[in-house]
Amino acid sequence: MGFAMAIDGPAGAGKSTIAKMVAKKLGLTYIDTGAMYRAVAYYMYSNGVDTGNEQLVGEKCNDIDIVIEYIDGAQQVILNGENITSHLRDEAVGKLASTVAKMAAVRAKLVELQRKLASESRIVMDGRDIGTCVLPKADVKIYLDASVEERAKRRYKELTEKGVDCLIDIIRLDIEERDYEDMNRDISPLKQARDAILVDSSDMSIDEVVDKICSIYEESLS
Repeated sequence: MGFAMAIDGPAGAGKSTIAKMVAKKLGLTYIDTGAMYRAVAYYMYSNGVDTGNEQLVGEKCNDIDIVIEYIDGAQQVILNGENITSHLRDEAVGKLASTVAKMAAVRAKLVELQRKLASESRIVMDGRDIGTCVLPKADVKIYLDASVEERAKRRYKELTEKGVDCLIDIIRLDIEERDYEDMNRDISPLKQARDAILVDSSDMSIDEVVDKICSIYEESLS
């Protein structure tokens, strides 16, 4: 029997990190939607499909099946029966993923596959429209947020620890612009689902956020 937890929120809110930790703690499967878009890109790239032709890309999507598996705790992406995980971080695949992710036909195909995974497994999925569009009937919906200032601080800390020279004011502006674009895009804009529970992580540690979401999960079972 399937179970689905949807975690949505703006860029820099820590959705992927939190979703992975919650999934591990609760014994659920984390579905990396970004990896699924990369898998589509890999298929198009390896088969020489002209991604400038959106109609052709849409037709080729009918030949794609993607499954997420875990082996020894590590995520594996299976495309049409082949494990392609090692190819998903190739630069060419990453660039192409950004292109195909904007196509309505690709999105429709992946929503179909993501809903199938949710119906067959017990999963946690994060994104910007999981609770509103991909899994509108998810058993638990979380809207994970944090102030622009806090998200900018986290990103600044992350970059400086990697030795990247950056300015926090520029990072803050980038986040504000990304928020505006995500909330005003034509297809599936970012917004809190009416039945989603808001978790503001601005003044919370990662462990506190994980514990909070796990408690929401436990409450959903009672």
